[in-house]
Amino acid sequence: MLFDDTYQTIQKPTESIFRDRGSKFLGFTYPINSENDIKGIVAQLKAEHPKANHHCWAMRLGTDRSVYRVNDDGEPSGTAGRPILNILLSKDVTNILVVVVRYFGGTLLGVPGLINAYKVATEEALKLAVIVPKTVNDIYTISFDYLQMNDVMRIVKEDNLNILEQQFDNDCSIKISIRKMQVEQTLGRLYKVSGVKVKYNYSL
Repeated sequence: MLFDDTYQTIQKPTESIFRDRGSKFLGFTYPINSENDIKGIVAQLKAEHPKANHHCWAMRLGTDRSVYRVNDDGEPSGTAGRPILNILLSKDVTNILVVVVRYFGGTLLGVPGLINAYKVATEEALKLAVIVPKTVNDIYTISFDYLQMNDVMRIVKEDNLNILEQQFDNDCSIKISIRKMQVEQTLGRLYKVSGVKVKYNYSL
């Protein structure tokens, strides 16, 4: 299999509501870029819904979709976080956090009922989301002498690179984002320009 350098995520947060026998399940979706985003979002929802009984969530991260976490927040094990995650897997979306906030309505739903409710709440919230394809990019810092500016900028333009930061002085540097699949080709071209230094920063 070829390395796939595209993935799907959601454009912006959404919110939905699902009711079952008096219980209310509010579904929230968020695009995220790292695990550090989770704590703040969950804390904010707890502050907005202090009377809710559970704030259950699942997240999926990474362009190879390998990182995931689930949290049942007091619901019976496997009845909340896992059903949320299963929907994310079936929809093939990543870099996403889904939180389902539950207000208990007095009637116990039982394990199948809970699994279904968390699943449906997630599906409803995802239906409202705009799913967008993105590419996996590597971020590099290119350092060069002012005299090489034209050669470097020509490669940036021809290879359609995204400039994230730039600093032009006697010594120039630009931070660029290169799509994973074209890294080798672009770097090969940059290395041919004399005096150019290339430093890998991270992947996005």
